[in-house]
Amino acid sequence: MLKTTIAGSLPKPAWLAEPNKLWPTWRAQGAELARAKGDATLLWLKEQEDAGIDIVTDGEQSRQHFVHGFLESVEGIDFEHKVKMGIRDNRYDAMVPVVVGPVKLKGRVHQTEARFSRGHTKRQLKITLPGPMTIVDTIADRHYGDKAKLAMAFAELLNQEARALENDGVDVIQLDEPAFNVYMEDVKRWGIATLDRAIEGLQCTTVVHICYGYGIQANLDWKKTLGSEWRQYEEIFPALAKSRVKQVSLECIHSKVPLELLKLLKGKDLLVGVIDVASNVVETPEEVEKTIFQALKFVPAERLFPCTNCGMAPMEREVAIAKLKALGAGAALARSRLAGRKPATSSKRTKGKPRTSSRGGRSRPRAARPRKSARRR
Repeated sequence: MLKTTIAGSLPKPAWLAEPNKLWPTWRAQGAELARAKGDATLLWLKEQEDAGIDIVTDGEQSRQHFVHGFLESVEGIDFEHKVKMGIRDNRYDAMVPVVVGPVKLKGRVHQTEARFSRGHTKRQLKITLPGPMTIVDTIADRHYGDKAKLAMAFAELLNQEARALENDGVDVIQLDEPAFNVYMEDVKRWGIATLDRAIEGLQCTTVVHICYGYGIQANLDWKKTLGSEWRQYEEIFPALAKSRVKQVSLECIHSKVPLELLKLLKGKDLLVGVIDVASNVVETPEEVEKTIFQALKFVPAERLFPCTNCGMAPMEREVAIAKLKALGAGAALARSRLAGRKPATSSKRTKGKPRTSSRGGRSRPRAARPRKSARRR
């Protein structure tokens, strides 16, 4: 009950890539870069376990960006001649690759990090993928000429990779769809259909993550325009409730989302954001517990999974570690309260002190030899 997880991404250590950036430059190349990615993945698996996170991720340590990390393995895309394009209904501009022909996978996309992570943790493992609508909103198109057709083409590729990830031993596959909060009519017309195609045939747990974006300035400025209540979820949740996806990940703490909207997703498990990724202020376990109990007014405890509002890729590493600890400790408080027993120890604000073995990101652990672990569903 109240199993904890995170939306997906975690900060890249300074020895792996430029810190605090969404499109960071790698610090190494070739075999050295591959080793560094593995070391960073191992580090974050351990940090999540130490913090009491029940369903862990690879932290997206092997990707420069959550969308482009997938697109790099797709044929029919020109990365050499990027164009400037408005993202999320022109909320901000980015240099993006261009679709110039039929899209097709070159091979496996996230096999290396999935198998590496599976070999280094016995906990449930989640791997994230960009959703079809969000891909379409983060790439230029000079071939298909129709967003719905392009999204469905990508949905088929995502399904191929998702099925392979399931065979790799991944327990949870999540599709990230921040675009669902922007193009609500398109979500109902074709967005959910492409989501269902992407997860077709999967037996593992499936999730769609719908948030209000990373804690970057463009997103913070956009949120200020949304008024006293954020009701974007209200437009899409009834249709989403009819989809094949088993779980929905959404933003909650420090947002202006009316919590009663959660009732619109009856029958779905909900990953409720209890950690704010748009602030460097670390939540206390008591604050996390409070948010959990606010959500419990509308969601049964067996369907609630405390989570982060969004990914933490642009965040300071020490802050992210402290927030992980607050998430784990706050959920533990909530479980104890629900069980009607007093916690063994009192909780205090989690401090984000760096580990001495990591020296603030300047050194890294060596990856241990992978050990076999039972696949868990």
